Amino acid sequence: MCRWMAYSGSAIVLDEMLLKTEISLIDQSLSARRALEPTNGDGFGIGWYGRGKNPCLYRVIRPAWNDENLRDLAAEVESGLFMAHVRRSTGTAVQRSNCHPFRYNNWMFVHNGAIAGFRQLKRQLVMAIDPALYPEIGGSTDSELMFFLALTHGLEEDPFSALEAMAAIVERIGADAGIPHPLQMSIGLSDGERLMAVRYSSENDSRTLFYSERIDALRELYPSHPRLAAIPRDARAVVSEPLSDVSSAWIEVPESTALTVSAGGGDSRPFTPRLP
Repeated sequence: MCRWMAYSGSAIVLDEMLLKTEISLIDQSLSARRALEPTNGDGFGIGWYGRGKNPCLYRVIRPAWNDENLRDLAAEVESGLFMAHVRRSTGTAVQRSNCHPFRYNNWMFVHNGAIAGFRQLKRQLVMAIDPALYPEIGGSTDSELMFFLALTHGLEEDPFSALEAMAAIVERIGADAGIPHPLQMSIGLSDGERLMAVRYSSENDSRTLFYSERIDALRELYPSHPRLAAIPRDARAVVSEPLSDVSSAWIEVPESTALTVSAGGGDSRPFTPRLP
């Protein structure tokens, strides 16, 4: 499937997290270590918050490892909150509008996983979306429909409750169609102020998701580590798989968990799908 990462903290140049880590997201696009399929070459995207309220996007269908524009952009753009995603299609077209992150006003959304039997369920899922939101959908992926289902059920007011409603709707529609385990997801989400994440699957066997330990704690453990000196004290990251081989730097997000990341740590709560 896909790989993604998200950063929150003091503003840094994007390539500090995208290109200069020991196991960068760009490396993972070619050879992921903890994915069922190691290659994620069906496009990529970066979304970042800058001077305006809404995020900026750079999305292309080229593989991330083969894009010189990405390297130039990442070496110059600074942001304190950004997301990046490398895509492996689960059946929908390789096109720019299907590349993550997806955006709606000030909200940004990335996803790793799939809706099982999506072609069979797609019409009912689309019909469950608020008609006023439907014209904003640009692509054909299950991921984007999940985002707009959550928007339909109050994402802008209560993000985790809306995602629980979205998951419950997908599972109900899947169950009605005879699909026992319809949903697999790790989700990254931001409104420009908060960085949030969810790890969940219908079969309780979700794709991996981690968040970073506090930089101060890591500097105490590894005072001579060259990379840690370049990272701000309040930096936190959420990733599909660790960006380094330092195992103590990464905390695995438990199954069925929603996470809000801040400089002080990760605040988690159980994630339980609930029909609206």
